[in-house]
Amino acid sequence: MDLYLDYNATVPPHPEVREVMDAAARERWGNPQSVHAWGRRARAVVEDAREQVAALVGCAPRQVTFTSGATEANNTVLKGRALAEPDATILVGAGEHSSVRVPARYLRELGFDTAEIPVDGDGLVAPAALERALRQHAPVSLVSVMWANNETGTLQPIAELAAVCAEHGVPLHSDAVQAAGKVPVDWGAGVAALSLSAHKLGGPQGVGALVRDDEVLALDPLLHGGGHERDRRAGTENVAGIAGFGRAAELARRDREAHAAHTRALRNRLEARLSGGPAGAEAVSAGAERLPNTSCLLLPGVAAETLLMRLDLEGIAVSSGSACASGGLQPSAPLLAMGYDRAQAASAIRVSLGAATTADETERFAGRLEALAEQLRQRPA
Repeated sequence: MDLYLDYNATVPPHPEVREVMDAAARERWGNPQSVHAWGRRARAVVEDAREQVAALVGCAPRQVTFTSGATEANNTVLKGRALAEPDATILVGAGEHSSVRVPARYLRELGFDTAEIPVDGDGLVAPAALERALRQHAPVSLVSVMWANNETGTLQPIAELAAVCAEHGVPLHSDAVQAAGKVPVDWGAGVAALSLSAHKLGGPQGVGALVRDDEVLALDPLLHGGGHERDRRAGTENVAGIAGFGRAAELARRDREAHAAHTRALRNRLEARLSGGPAGAEAVSAGAERLPNTSCLLLPGVAAETLLMRLDLEGIAVSSGSACASGGLQPSAPLLAMGYDRAQAASAIRVSLGAATTADETERFAGRLEALAEQLRQRPA
C-alpha cells in the first residue's frame, strides 16, 4: 500500500533541499574556517543558511549555532547550565522528549539537582504549576519545556511560561523541533534558547541548531576544540547539510500556513471517522491546542506494538510515539505523565501527516486500521 504517515519522525527531503545540498557539495566544499577563496565560498553558504534559519524563528542570525541535531542542542543547554550553576536546580516538563528527559536523569545521577514539572491531562505545563516548581526548587538555573509534544502534538503556552520565568529571573529553553514549520515559533515569546532540527522540516538528517541569547543564557560548549561557531560549538561545519537546513527553513516559513490548513483538515476528518467507527479510537488532547498534523490515538484492547507490525507488513508507516524510542517496549512516558495507565499508553499510536498526504491516503489508512483493530481485539488472550 505504501502509505507514509510518520512525518513527525522525519520529513522526506524537499527536492529543492537536495538541489542546494548537491550544489554545495560540488562547488562549496572548502573548509569554512579557511581564509582563502575556497573557505570563503563555503563560509558564505553557512552564513546564508544562518540567516534563513534565523528568519524562521525571528531571531538575529548571530544567535544561531549549528549543531548535529536537536539532541546535541538539548544536551548543550542542560549540561551547560548544570556546569555553570552546579548548586541550582534544572526543571524540565514531565512530558519532554527523551533528548531532554535522559540528560536530566543523567545529571541527577551525577549529583546535580533536576526535577520535573507536572503536566495536566492534556500534557500542558500550567503557569501555576511552573510557579510552584520554581518556588519549591529555588534556586533554579534553567526551565526546559518543549514548544509542541512530538507524540500528542500538544502546544505549550510558551509565552505565559516565559513570563513566569522572567518574574523569577530564570531562563526558559524550549525544544521547538516539532513546532517549527508547523505553527508560529516566535523568538519574541520570551525564550532564552530554542532547539531546532533540519529533518523535521524536510531538510537533511544530522543537522540542527541551538538558538540562544548569550546575555541571558551563559553556557560552556558541549564540544571543545577550535573556535568554530563563534566559540560555541567546536567542529568543522557540515556545509552541505547546513545549506539544506537553510533552504528547508526558508520553504517551511513560506508554506507553513498552507500546510497547516491542509493537514488540519485531514487530521480532523480522520479523527472523526476513527472515533465514531469500529476502531473506537480516542484522540489524545483533542480539546487542547495541538499541532495541525498530529493525532495520538488510543485504541482500547489493541497492543500498539502488534498493530504497528501488522500495518508495516501492509506498507503503512505510523508510530507508537517518538521514533527515538520506538525500539523500546516501554509505554509512552508523556502519556504516563498525563495520567494514562500503562495499558492505555501501550495502546497508543501516533499518526502524523505531511504536505504530500492526500485525503485518499488517510481514507485508505482508516479502513485498514479499523479492520486490523477488530481482528486484534478478537484474538484470544
